[in-house]
Amino acid sequence: MLERIRKGSLVETAIESLRNAIEKGDWSVGDRLPVESELSESLGVSRNTVREAVRVLVHVGMLETRQGDGTYVRATRDAGETLRRIARTQLAEQLEVRIMLETEAAKLAAHRRTEQDLRHMTTALDARAKAGDDLQARIRHDEAFHHALVAASHNSALIELYDYFSHAVSQTIEQTETDADLPEPSQEDHELLLAAVRRQDEGKAESLARALLKPSLQALKRRES
Repeated sequence: MLERIRKGSLVETAIESLRNAIEKGDWSVGDRLPVESELSESLGVSRNTVREAVRVLVHVGMLETRQGDGTYVRATRDAGETLRRIARTQLAEQLEVRIMLETEAAKLAAHRRTEQDLRHMTTALDARAKAGDDLQARIRHDEAFHHALVAASHNSALIELYDYFSHAVSQTIEQTETDADLPEPSQEDHELLLAAVRRQDEGKAESLARALLKPSLQALKRRES
């Protein structure tokens, strides 16, 4: 079940071995891990090394220890490692996911937005327009607008998922702003999206959110093909 450790950092390799076993399904959520001595023997490392590896996986949320009862699988994915894997995917793939999230968010926002939501989105777009040639400021205010749009969906799961994916979102925004070969969504494109959300036109908000990034996605796919 566990890959025996032969070289390298013992703790890091123990963490990786345990993480891989959990991700492969050797243990399911709710399963109790073998006792420390068994893990130590399977991995070929000391109990102290096993204890430290378990402590790290508890910290990232994959495992939980129950006093007097043992260590249990809490989740089959390490959130930090998942983010690193997302960061290694192609930009076009990240953009596809961003479009899916923001398209649904725009439709929900058009239906559920409050006056406060509209103020947040308007403030971010006004600041984006005033940023002018200050690229970093424009990127920062662009991000603020998209986060405000998603927040206006008032769907907690969607908001958490978007926040979880926010690093990749930042990368796609920066790439479309800085790469001359990628069409940059204009200020007007953003204003039209906000207008659709303001008048609660769900269909238009959904289509505009998709259209906002579609040219960049098509350009990326042509370049990567």
